[in-house]
Amino acid sequence: MSGKAWEKTKGKVRKAIKKLAVDLLQLYAQRSQQQGFTYPTDLPWQAEMEDSFPYQATPDQLKATQDVKRDMEGDRPMDRLVCGDVGFGKTEVAIRAIFKAVTAGKQVALLAPTTILTQQHYHTLKERFSPYPIEVGLLNRFRSAEERRTIQQRLQTGELDIVVGTHQLLGKGVTFKDLGLLVIDEEQRFGVNQKEKIKSLKTQVDVLTLSATPIPRTLYMALSGVREMSLITTPPPARRPIKTHLSPYDAETIRSAVRQELDRGGQVFLRGAPRGRD
Repeated sequence: MSGKAWEKTKGKVRKAIKKLAVDLLQLYAQRSQQQGFTYPTDLPWQAEMEDSFPYQATPDQLKATQDVKRDMEGDRPMDRLVCGDVGFGKTEVAIRAIFKAVTAGKQVALLAPTTILTQQHYHTLKERFSPYPIEVGLLNRFRSAEERRTIQQRLQTGELDIVVGTHQLLGKGVTFKDLGLLVIDEEQRFGVNQKEKIKSLKTQVDVLTLSATPIPRTLYMALSGVREMSLITTPPPARRPIKTHLSPYDAETIRSAVRQELDRGGQVFLRGAPRGRD
């Protein structure tokens, strides 16, 4: 602890923290001075699409949606954090914002940290927007090189309205004709390099961040007023409380739990078994 290596490490950390603080200050100073795109009030299709939501929206969902729309209709670039537990309806708020942006002629990028999550978002958007002339694309590791090139070309020409993707969205080959809204799902799951690229996009577009567990910096910025925040604390109707069980590895217990969930029509995410297990 008293050696030169430790002092050198602390020095590097101090410099990195100072650089991050300066970058954030510059970013938000630029955004505060910029004139954002002022979205029009809701078009007739907006109410029709929102009515297609198969569940009853909670009061907090409606309030968050109103907050987001008000920001989008303002003259400053939006930077709002929507914070709520898993399953409380953050995605529906994002869907309504995405639809509003696209029907106003803007492109939208939805950035998510995992391939599975991007697949879910992609299929949800395709299903909800299927009655409308809206083109949705997907960029993740399941896409071939040729498919990725096609999506990138369609983004450049404006043929593609929405793109959902992992960190591949932040690659050098991805450019937009007219990006209006960036939706970031679980920002804390992205690394430093990805966040540097995100910051370069944020100066010119509206940003909507969704998180169940925001990182301390993001939460502090929201609480201090640098970023706006909407909380979704109302559980959906008939929502059952989450139960967490901690036990030694047992294949039969896992098999029984998975079978029970599949039998009721639910979904299962199963992480790999401990080393040495089948």
